[in-house]
Amino acid sequence: MFRIGQEEIDAFTRVIKSKELFRIGSKNQEVDNFEKELAEKVSVDYALFLTGGTPAIISGLIGLGVGPGDEVIVPAYTFMASALAVTAIGAIPVIVEVDETLTIDPEDVERNISPYTKVIMPVHMLGFPCNMDKIMDIANRHNVKVLEDACQAVGGSYKGRRLGSIGHVGAYSFNYYKIVSCGEGGALLTNDREVFERAVYQHDGGSTFREDYLQTAKGPAEDLGTYPIYSEFATPVFAGMQWRQSEINGAIMRVQLRRLDGILADLRSVKKQITAGLSDTRLGFLRSNDPQGDCSTHLGFIFRNEEKARLFAESQGVNGSLPIDSGRHVYTNWEPIMHKRGACHPAMNPFKLPANQGLNCDYRDDMCPTTLDLLSRTVCIPMNPDWTEEEIQIRIDSIKAAAQRL
Repeated sequence: MFRIGQEEIDAFTRVIKSKELFRIGSKNQEVDNFEKELAEKVSVDYALFLTGGTPAIISGLIGLGVGPGDEVIVPAYTFMASALAVTAIGAIPVIVEVDETLTIDPEDVERNISPYTKVIMPVHMLGFPCNMDKIMDIANRHNVKVLEDACQAVGGSYKGRRLGSIGHVGAYSFNYYKIVSCGEGGALLTNDREVFERAVYQHDGGSTFREDYLQTAKGPAEDLGTYPIYSEFATPVFAGMQWRQSEINGAIMRVQLRRLDGILADLRSVKKQITAGLSDTRLGFLRSNDPQGDCSTHLGFIFRNEEKARLFAESQGVNGSLPIDSGRHVYTNWEPIMHKRGACHPAMNPFKLPANQGLNCDYRDDMCPTTLDLLSRTVCIPMNPDWTEEEIQIRIDSIKAAAQRL
């Protein structure tokens, strides 16, 4: 989270004073309005506000009809939740390389397409956009779907289109470490009505009896926000979970959404200034698939070897880190996946299901050598939209001094 203040406090207070904390039946319709405002911001037909980015991914995969017998291609560098979401619905994650942008390598995606591939999951890591032209081309040629994990890239874009709106489904995260936040939260984005309906049932198991609720609720149905459209769904009801959001978080996210473009503009300005200030150095910048569209939450450098990368990262004032050290963001540290423990109960473990026998899950620590090499030679420096001109110059000077010592 970059910015939060009095406006969020006022939004929180407004909901508390109204005593309308529950989404269903709320006269304030904070969640309903946030979903509409988010859908408009991202230019999609449907947005669904959930309790986290992982529920958004799971709901999106279910919306796309993924289950046992299916493979979902995920990059070797992403938070473990991207892969865990796949096992949560009984499918198998296929782990592929990232390229020099630290995002999914389209060439390795194509090499790993099989008759069982149902979905490609590009992850816009550190706010850097994936090469969505190539990903969508591969998906269209092989008749598979695309779910964009844009949890670290809320509001970013690729060639003028918001990340999360290009594939068949998009997922956002609003936890504390994301660009905009309500502490914990997420959103599903789609233009596909069937995907949306399935996601609604998945995120709210109670929606299976919502029509009965409407018949007994006081007041006209239109006062109950989006829930009356459940009676118009074509999708047969099924047993879902409980990932609804509260009116409190809806109100906070409406304020955060209004802050989003300003945060991104300032992040991009800071990164642009630092990059320009380093133009006379020999540092190699991490390549971006869309420098204008990336969120600019990080400035990346790539070095010839890990030794130089560490020397640079540890230099005074640089405040850099190597992605190889980021724990559960590196596939070798995905213990539940690497050890094929996809569920607590062995009968629910997707790796043991008959439908998944023969699928691509031959996981080894050395299976993605290019990814491990790139992550060990890259240094990422976090950006802050509120740095002053003086603070920006201090960082330029520190990075220059570190580069001269290499």
